[in-house]
Amino acid sequence: LLELRDLALSAGARIAGTVLQRTPQPDPATLVGRGKVEEIRASARAAGAGLVIFDHDLTPTQLRNLENAFDLKVLDRTQLILDIFARRARTREGQLQVELAQLNYLLPRLGGRGTLLSRLGGGIGTRGPGEQQLEFDRRRIRARIRRLKEAIEHVRSQRALHRARRRDQNFLTVALVGYTNAGKSTLFNALTQAGVMTSSRLFATLDPTVRTLPLQSRRAALLSDTVGFIRKLPPHLVAAFRATLEELQEASLLLHITDASHPDHAAQDEAVESLLETLNVAAKPRIHVWNKIDLL
Repeated sequence: LLELRDLALSAGARIAGTVLQRTPQPDPATLVGRGKVEEIRASARAAGAGLVIFDHDLTPTQLRNLENAFDLKVLDRTQLILDIFARRARTREGQLQVELAQLNYLLPRLGGRGTLLSRLGGGIGTRGPGEQQLEFDRRRIRARIRRLKEAIEHVRSQRALHRARRRDQNFLTVALVGYTNAGKSTLFNALTQAGVMTSSRLFATLDPTVRTLPLQSRRAALLSDTVGFIRKLPPHLVAAFRATLEELQEASLLLHITDASHPDHAAQDEAVESLLETLNVAAKPRIHVWNKIDLL
């Protein structure tokens, strides 16, 4: 819940209250059960909240049932992270990747929009006679997803050319990896004087930055600052950001940054290890950097 609180604050929310549910079996209809739904609704109304956020991915049915029960907007963990990424994306590549992840997440959840999307209609050049609005929306989203994938493939091919040029010039590449808010960008600035933005908020860095790092051997290495990892990273984001995370696969060395002051740093390191294995880069040479030692 502390991490969910940090995520919500990073998205610009004000926390009105938190509720914890312990259950051996999630409720298929509402995730938390009827009694807990009533408790959350009463707490939200008393606090004047306009939004309820769950630290769990919700099915389309659960999302619809909860919004009907609360009469409030409901977000799950994936939607919250996607919203933060959408706010932070600055480059064209980052915006394409975030939009692709959002549409992939939205597509199976279109059915929860009420009666508005079930009206019949027809139109010349848009949809066939009798086609439902829901089917029309799905078709438009699938077409947009295809175009986004083509655009991202173009970005990947451009990145491949850049990497080939680096290999031809014998540049060694070092990539910073670690949990979000471990201090990667601060270390990046200290090593390269790059002046990239640093913040205590989660996912302050979204778009990758590469700078030259002079070495004592008089050779130069390229240092790459990458997006931070997090537990339960939405699979849509792992897939959509593969173009960015390919920088890790080309790296000669990984600097794994750990926030030594965080009480849960061991679990954070496990999450990073798991994602490195997913990306097939766990076997790369690595230096483990214990950061924020001044806070211990």
